[in-house]
Amino acid sequence: MEDRPIRRRLPALLLIAPPFAFLALFYFYPLLSLFDLSFFADGQFQLERLSGLISSDYYLHTLWFTSWQALASTGLTLFFGLPAAFVLSQYEFPGRRLLRVISGIPFVLPTIVVATAFHALLGPSGLLNTFLMRSFQLQTAPIALDHSIWAILLAHVFYNMTVIIRIVGGFWSTLDPTLVQAARILGASPWQAFRKITLPLLLPAILTSALLVFIFCFCSFGVILILGGPRFATLEVAIYRQAVHIFNLPLAAALSLIQIAFTFVLMWAYTSLQRKASVRMLSLGRRKPRPCKRGMERLAVATASFVLSCFSGLPLIALVLQSLHTAHGLSLRYYTHLFTDSDHSIFFVPPRAAIENSLLFGAATMLLALCLGFCAAKALSQRNAGKLAGFLDPLFMLPLSTSAVTLGFGFIIALDTPPLDLRSSILLVPLAHSLVAFPFVVRTLLPALRSIPQNTKEAATMLGASPFQVWRHIEVPVLSSALVAAAVFAFTISLGEFGATVFVARPQTPTLPLAVYRFLGQPGALNYGQAMAMSSLLMLVTALSFLALEKATPRDWGEF
Repeated sequence: MEDRPIRRRLPALLLIAPPFAFLALFYFYPLLSLFDLSFFADGQFQLERLSGLISSDYYLHTLWFTSWQALASTGLTLFFGLPAAFVLSQYEFPGRRLLRVISGIPFVLPTIVVATAFHALLGPSGLLNTFLMRSFQLQTAPIALDHSIWAILLAHVFYNMTVIIRIVGGFWSTLDPTLVQAARILGASPWQAFRKITLPLLLPAILTSALLVFIFCFCSFGVILILGGPRFATLEVAIYRQAVHIFNLPLAAALSLIQIAFTFVLMWAYTSLQRKASVRMLSLGRRKPRPCKRGMERLAVATASFVLSCFSGLPLIALVLQSLHTAHGLSLRYYTHLFTDSDHSIFFVPPRAAIENSLLFGAATMLLALCLGFCAAKALSQRNAGKLAGFLDPLFMLPLSTSAVTLGFGFIIALDTPPLDLRSSILLVPLAHSLVAFPFVVRTLLPALRSIPQNTKEAATMLGASPFQVWRHIEVPVLSSALVAAAVFAFTISLGEFGATVFVARPQTPTLPLAVYRFLGQPGALNYGQAMAMSSLLMLVTALSFLALEKATPRDWGEF
């Protein structure tokens, strides 16, 4: 009798083993190595190794800037995202699906491309400044947002708005309209009905999406590095500069631990809110958006569509136009140079090789993250998982709460001795990318697995179906779309990953984001143009991947 609970949980335990072993080797072990590097020397605890952290106010100011810029970015994202979530979830109108796709493309773009797109739009020689200077015969750029806090905040809104639209919009589409209608019949004004009925129901979704946006902005790297310049630094950028430029590894490790402590607390709050919100969401059926008939409804739809199109589309259009603009007019010159070999530097790798590397790493990441994510999601969806699932669900989300820079830094610190001497191995890049993509795969597959009724599988078993037949005829048809979506998501994340790759990639095996960053760091119109061209290619690939993801996802709204 005592063995029955263990036997019932044995399938879940076997499924948990691969992802748990992966996290133990490539997540917890590097983090412990960072802790050892920060506080221990020759086996003894030495707090004085962190004297540089406490002897200067610089890092306290860095933490303060990291926090308040993330808070400001989250507030602005909510300001622009909530009206868009309302319009896209409540009304049916021509171009609605296209707007959803356009608003989602920035999220799957690499941060390095997002930063480059805003530089192409708002930089000193960007599209908008060039237009204004030519139109009004100006000698200097009228918009001076380069290396300013406003450029950082706008880029964060551009990047994260789809999180608000998808999470809040998804919950908004499940709310029963009869609740509001009953309140209106009883004499409540539209504002009172929203404040007392709709808003309390939406609050868990709003807080969940806001926390996720805050985490992404708190761990921002590529946007700060390019748009912030030397003036601004988050903890993420400070870690990178201490580890790569100054080579103060103990201090970089200490900063990583501080960031981990903050993001762990935020991720615990996120997973708690998400579980509460998911129960509420699953308790109601989705309803189709209604056509807009009244004048105010049409005005709201038109305004939201215009703002969303401009906000999401202009930086992408500016990026493409800058990649085609040369001194002799519009040309494909920068694109053709990407596929031309050169020997200007002994460290030079043809851009074509960076494209090939990204595709190879993306395919490897997709396979590894999909296998690990499926095992984790399958184990969490088991009905007899019990308290084990409640513990493992936030555990599997921990890589999402840890900055990619910290993960990459931990890799080069920990994986340098046998039998895990991978510092010079090509496997280090897909391993790091899989660690970043793993939580997204779990979050994509888990709702689909939980949507399969347990009594359907039990009925098939009672009718004589084998476990393989149950899997083939019941689970596979439901999971096929989610598996495709998870695979595309993992591949896209690998293509755009920058924070960890800047540490683990070898000079001879750069990826597309690294190549873009190298081009931006070199003077000359040709290098800048090639950065724009490579960013445009990367944007095209990720946009096509996102379109495939949209078609592969059976539901109108996804879950992060």
